[in-house]
This record gives sequence, C-alpha cells and structure tokens, in this order.
Amino acid sequence: MTITPGAATTAPSTPALSSDALTGKRRVAFAAYVDENYLPGFLALLRSLALSNPGVCEDFVVLHDDLRPGSIARIRALHPRIVLRRVNTEHYDTYKKGDQDNYLVRKAYFILDVFRLREYDTVITLDTDMVVLGDLGELLRLREGLAAVPQFFYGQHKLNSGLLVIQREYLGDAFCAKLDATGRSGDYELDKHDQGILNAVLDGDFVRLDARYNFVKRRLSGDLPVPDDTAILHFTGRHKPWQGGEAGYGQAEDRWREFDMSDAEFQAAYLSQSGGLHHDLLVHLGTPHVARTGDTESARKVAAAHIASGDYQDAVDILSSVRIPLDEAWPHEVLGHALMSVSRYDEAKAQLLLAAAAPNRAATAYARLAQMAWVHGDDTASLRHATAGISIDPTHRSSRLWAQRAASVPARELGSAEDQLAHVAFYMDRQGNAGDKLLPETVRLGFGPDTTSRRWHSVHAHRLFDEAALERVNARRGLVIGGGGLFIPDTMPNGNSAWQWNVPDEHLRAIDVPIMVYAVGFNAFDGQSYRAGRFRESLRLLVEKSAFFGLRNHGSIAKVRAMLPDHLHDRVRFQPCPTTVSRQLVAGWQDPAKRDDTVLLNAAYDRAGLRFGHDYGHFLAEIAKAVRGIGAHTEVQCVAHSLDDERIAFDLRREHGISLPVIPMYDFDNDAIRELYARTRLVIGMRGHAGMIPFGVGTPIISLISHPKMAYFLADIERPEWGVSVHERNLGAVLTERATGILDRHAATVADVHERQQSLWKVTEANAADLRAILGE
Repeated sequence: MTITPGAATTAPSTPALSSDALTGKRRVAFAAYVDENYLPGFLALLRSLALSNPGVCEDFVVLHDDLRPGSIARIRALHPRIVLRRVNTEHYDTYKKGDQDNYLVRKAYFILDVFRLREYDTVITLDTDMVVLGDLGELLRLREGLAAVPQFFYGQHKLNSGLLVIQREYLGDAFCAKLDATGRSGDYELDKHDQGILNAVLDGDFVRLDARYNFVKRRLSGDLPVPDDTAILHFTGRHKPWQGGEAGYGQAEDRWREFDMSDAEFQAAYLSQSGGLHHDLLVHLGTPHVARTGDTESARKVAAAHIASGDYQDAVDILSSVRIPLDEAWPHEVLGHALMSVSRYDEAKAQLLLAAAAPNRAATAYARLAQMAWVHGDDTASLRHATAGISIDPTHRSSRLWAQRAASVPARELGSAEDQLAHVAFYMDRQGNAGDKLLPETVRLGFGPDTTSRRWHSVHAHRLFDEAALERVNARRGLVIGGGGLFIPDTMPNGNSAWQWNVPDEHLRAIDVPIMVYAVGFNAFDGQSYRAGRFRESLRLLVEKSAFFGLRNHGSIAKVRAMLPDHLHDRVRFQPCPTTVSRQLVAGWQDPAKRDDTVLLNAAYDRAGLRFGHDYGHFLAEIAKAVRGIGAHTEVQCVAHSLDDERIAFDLRREHGISLPVIPMYDFDNDAIRELYARTRLVIGMRGHAGMIPFGVGTPIISLISHPKMAYFLADIERPEWGVSVHERNLGAVLTERATGILDRHAATVADVHERQQSLWKVTEANAADLRAILGE
C-alpha cells in the first residue's frame, strides 16, 4: 500500500542553491595569464606549486587567448582543476596605452580579467615567470582587502606585479567599472614593472605582504643565494630561465631548474613526498605514475586517497593493477579495506590476513576482520579478531570498539513477532554520538509511546541484511527505516547498497511487509558526492518498494528527487526529524519551570577539511571573540556530542587562553540529553542534532553552518537568521549580536520556537495518519 503525499505534508521549499552557497564555504582559486611563449614558465610554476604545497589543490584559472590544444593538454596533465578562460580582448582594444606586441603590456591588460571572475571568493594571481618555494598557507587564509607586495624599486605606494590576493569585494562590477574607466581615460602609467591601471585605481590602498611572497630576481644581483624563507621567487626582467637566463643570477636560476622536469619526473617527485598530499593531486598524478611503473607503494597511496573520498571501487582497481609482494603488509591492508567496502568480503579477508602477519599493521588488520565478522553477524569471530588486535596494541581504539560491540549481549525481545515493527537504524555505541544515540528511540516515538522490544525488532543498518534477517523482518507487521542521515556513502561503506543500510537488491525486493522510510536525511558534505551508480539503483528500488518515503528536510528531498526518474518524485515527501517535535512526542513532557543561566556551545570535527577548508584558524579566533562577548552576559559551556567534539575546548584554551567547562553528552542517556538541552537558555551548535534536539525541546538555537543540512532545516522552519556560516568573515561579532539578542528577548524567542515547531508537528500528525492506514491500525 502506497499513500501519495497530500497538502498537509508540504512546507517551505529550500532554494536550489549549491552546497558552498548554503555553507558559506570560501571558494579559492589561483589564476595566471598564459601564452605560448611563457608556457614553459607556467608549467614550472604548476610543478613548483604542487611540490612546495602538496596539500593544496584549488582551481587554477588559466587566462589565455592563443593556447594550442597540445599546450592545453600539457597544462591539464600537471593539475586536475584547470579552468580555461579566454581573455576579453574588447577592453584591450579600447584602453589608451600599450604596444600590442609587448607581452608584458598584454599581460598587464589581460590579467585585469581576473577581476571579472564571479565564481570565487578569493583569487590569488601568479605570474608565469614565478616559482613557488614555500608554504602559501598565509595567503590562502587571507580574508580581507586586496593584498600584494609593495614594489621594491619604485616606492611603497605601488604594488608589485605578479602576486595579488583578491577578495570578493574586488571581484565585482563596481571595481571592474573603475578599472575600465581608468583604462579608457589613459590616466595611468604603464611600464614593465607595474600593473599600471590597477595601481592608478588603488593609489596605494592595498594590504602589504612581506617581500618573501614576491621576491624579485633583481634583489639577487651578483649571484646571491635565494633566502631560505622565500615563498615565491619572481624572475622579473627580460631574460627568463627557460630562455637561457641572465648572467649574475645563477643561484636563483638553479632554483627554477629544480622544477624543469618531465611529467614522469614530476609525478615521481610528488608521490615520493610523505604525508599531507591532496586527494585530487594524488589521484591525478599518481594514477599515470602507477600505470607506468607498477610501484606498489604509490598504488597504496592512491588507493588510500580513493578510500578517503569514498571511491572504493577505484581503490580496488588501482591496487589490483599491481603485484603486491606477500611481505608488504600495508598495501594488503588497504586493498582489504577497499574490498570490504565494496562487499567483496572473502577477498578482503584473504588480504587482511596477509596484513595481520606484520606487527606494524596487525592491529588495524584485525580490527577490520572483526568489523567484517560483526557485519556478517558472527560475534564470536568478531570478538576473537578484536581481541587479537588488542593483544598486539592495547591502545588500539578500533579493536576495542569492535570488542565491545561483539561482546554486548542483545536485549531479549519481549513481544511476539506479529505484534512488532522491524526497525532499521544506526544503533550508536555507548560513547558514540549523542544525537545518533537519541534518534532510534525518537523515530519509534513517531509511531507510538512504546519504544521497547515489545513493539520493536531492531535491525542494525550496518549489519548485512541476509536471508535470515529478511525472514525475521517478513515475520513482523512492517519495516521502518530511519534514524539519522542514512544516505551518506562513507560512514560504514558497503557495495550492496552504497548507503548505510547494507542490503542487497534481491533481499530488498523480497521484503513483503510495508516499508516506511521515516525522516532519513541526505547527509553528503559540501565537497562530497555519491559517485557510484549502485547508490542510485538501490535508492530507486527503495522508493519503488516503500509504502511511505519521508525525508527530514526539503534540501534532502531535492537531492534525492534529482537521482530518481520523474514518475517517482511524488513518492518522496517531507517528514521532519522527530527530534524537532520531541515536546509533542515524549509522554508527560513538561517544559522547565526555570532554565540554567547558560549557553551551550557545540563544534564538530569529523571531516574537518570539508567543514572548514582553509578557515579553521579564523573560525577558532572568531569563536574566541564570541565566547568572550557572550560570556560577559551568560556562562558559556562546551557540550560534546562525541569525544572529538571536545577539541574546541582544548584549542580555545591552547590558542586563546579561554577555558570552558566540558559536558560529556556522549555519556548521557536519552532522557538526560533532552533534559540538559531543555534547561539551557541557548544552544550554539555545529552538529545537525545540536540544533534539532534543543529546538525540539523548546530551546532557542543558533546553528554554526558547516554542512548543508543545517541550512536545510532552518529554511524549513523559515528562520535562516538562526544560522551563521563558520566561514563568516565577522563570525565573532555576528554570533555575539545574535546570541545576546536572543538572550535579551528570550521569552519571545522561546514562543517563536514553539510556533515553528507546531508547523512541523502538523506535518508529522498528518503523516502519522497515513502510516496508521498503511499498517491497518
């Protein structure tokens, strides 16, 4: 029985925005003007950037007007994120100065096209006669103004050509209009040393950078050595290293020649570096290197990068393409990890047993063997493997986790099968994420007050849904699937469905009781995607089989519908996360008569690179300002949903001298979680359920947005102002202002929370009526 969603299940739609638009994540790019004459210099620049900053891989915009296809291919071979952009010759023809045959003049005009790049928040320009020798992290972290190195020869009021760090406020129509007007007027000076038009417009108003970020060759006259702290070496002047160079600059040109190498040499040089390699560069350069050399260690690195981004089949493919010696344990372990992630379990077991023979990889290999055994329901074997891992490394956290899971005694079911609903969910471990711990029980409350095994048969989403599990589910009244963002590819990867429920298609098809998908979320991060067709096929089958398919926000609905054929779109409906209506669901709920004079702060650190990008230092400094500002009115405490969430307290104390009490919510039971959030005055949270749970118990919230789902929820309740991006330039001031405003108008804000919640409750009630009809109640 399938019920089509009615009007009662509708809610405000989330605008179709990109993930980075929702999270406010800064989009950063490098840019350069390139022509055929300067192509050798640009290729050396790309190599130097990768080798000097191996963990950096942003878009590189190539401005050009005459590059040949072969030249473009050479550029693309060195960098995976090349963006080609033809320059606009119209403004060149109308500007009043310049020799069209002079490359330096053309470059000075055409580089102005960088200010017309609307897709980015920060653009860093580099000249093709530069090489990068040091860390550019400081430039990537810049947030304000237009930054450059002052001219060495011509005074501090002008910027030097080549390096510019341009922020969003300069990448717009207003500033471009100023550039065009100055260019057409001819009211500027242009020579080979400066930017001419740009200097005329800025008139010295730019952020000064240290000379090491644009260290000009002329400072080394007399064959002086390049200073050790030089980050960017700029070969100004007519004589370029690839053209034969210039007498008196031998040591400088030796540094350039370090990056004058073949593609094969470049790939080998990048792969030889240890730690901190960027996924995109590692895959782009490592894949042809492995194909050419068959090098096992390089294949392991590339495979590990694929695994980290959820591309498990690619990891299997590249490691399967090389011969792994029996005694090289690490590649065997990585291949075993990849194979188990695509559900090729027997092959994975063989690889992991080989890895377990080496002491330095044994604990991890045994933990993965324990995980596989647990997935297959063999707790005895799982405990045996986990114990072996602990015996080798008593501190090995993963082995201890699997030992705890395998040794736990399942609760005895109290009800009879025909009276129960089966429930697929992620059942969190004792010290696991507090939000995920609360979810299964709260989902059950959406179906009635009894959340015990009298009415419910638990099916852990991460365990293989085999024939025995299928038989147990078909003996129940129905199957509920829900308890968090189950549509995510990498929490517990499998090749059967490519999302969290490890269900093969044939067993999903064989379920003959009503399937009800309840408040599931699409949880891909900004920068994370589902690349496998397997997920789409499993998703389509699930929607076709479901009598009820409810997602917890309209952003998730849009994402899922985009993966489905048109005729299935109407089956996908809105079902708010039940945590957002806890006051309505928990029997005998009473709002607190008095609240603690506290504000609870939560930060999340899983997938930190996707959350913060280059902005973690900025985020931490701004949070320190907010804690001081809010703390002048109300005590701020840190609430940790998981152990890793405590890092915010450690970092604030170490970097900013701020000490916060830490509340270990991961140790709380469900009642204690709800009670704590109901007693506080305000929650500032980064985790999705650090917003939804307090909202559900009537507490005002401010969401620290580092994931699209936060924006999705706030859009559904029509309160986007209750969120602020972790990338917000003035985060500390904005957060302080909004928090103190809520505290000053607390009663009114609580009333607003209740009103917002009521709209979600109406949807939940309407859906509950449909669910009762499905179950024949």
